[in-house]
Amino acid sequence: MESGHSHYAAFLVKGENNEKSIKWLWGALLLILLIVGGWYGYQRFIRSSISQQQQVKRVEKRHVKLVAVGDSLTYGQGDEKKNGGYVGIIKQKIQDKYKKTSVSTVNYGVSGDRSDQILARLNKQAEMHKDLRDADVIVMTVGGNDLMQTLEKDIMMQSQAKIQSNVNQAQGTYENKLNQLFTAVRKENKQAPIFVMSIYNPVYTYFPDVVAINDSINQWNQATQSVTKKYSKMHFVSIYKVMSYGQYQTTAQRQQLIQQEEKVNHGKVQQSQLLSIMSNKNHNLNEYISTEDNFHPNNLGYQHMASRLFKSMVKYDSWEFVRE
Repeated sequence: MESGHSHYAAFLVKGENNEKSIKWLWGALLLILLIVGGWYGYQRFIRSSISQQQQVKRVEKRHVKLVAVGDSLTYGQGDEKKNGGYVGIIKQKIQDKYKKTSVSTVNYGVSGDRSDQILARLNKQAEMHKDLRDADVIVMTVGGNDLMQTLEKDIMMQSQAKIQSNVNQAQGTYENKLNQLFTAVRKENKQAPIFVMSIYNPVYTYFPDVVAINDSINQWNQATQSVTKKYSKMHFVSIYKVMSYGQYQTTAQRQQLIQQEEKVNHGKVQQSQLLSIMSNKNHNLNEYISTEDNFHPNNLGYQHMASRLFKSMVKYDSWEFVRE
């Protein structure tokens, strides 16, 4: 009997211990849930509070000053409406979207300028220094004339390897010049975001199958983009596809274009054909290229450039808002 009582007592003690263990586990689980839930709620509250504070503090500027620096694309060469190319268009886009903001622009674009020549102007022009210091946003076009300096003497070569070798050699020099230019501009204004636009192939629609030209321009754009990444608040804006391809934006359209042009140029650039294209004042296969010189954008082309630029500006919009 004593043995039976002992077993029964042990069973009761064991039961009580199990019950305590279960209660402890439930208590621990409840505590964990409370801690996790409380932390999650706290984080949501903090994020919500920060978001609300930011929304309250971000106010449109009453006035924005945009300074454009660069070559013929900034000057607006080819714009039949004489509205300053993308500079005039981007001003209107800003004012259309941000109703409380008035915009002033200053255009330091000079046709034919290479990167080193833009820098030379900056070093000499006191007014340019002042405008850059006062700018809320800076836009630049650069690089096309640097590449043209190399390609214009090589483009008639039949050796793609030779063209590639010369472009490789020129690229290092270009990157050094670009670094000097960007450093000088950023020295004048450490806060304003800088948007740097790519170059494009103005004769793509006539020579879509000439790999040497397309590869050289893509390589040049990659070099420019690589340099821009070294600087804070500097953004690369690609206009290569929209301006090179023009209205031929789909792969199927470009394949058809390549097939047509291969019959004419056989994958090579002929000087006589190039001169004929450049001198045609009535027509260009690319609807975004001006027939004034068959090289620069027309007003429609500049509108597409401005759209690409504005998309990037809206994404990186510190130039438009102040905190109160």
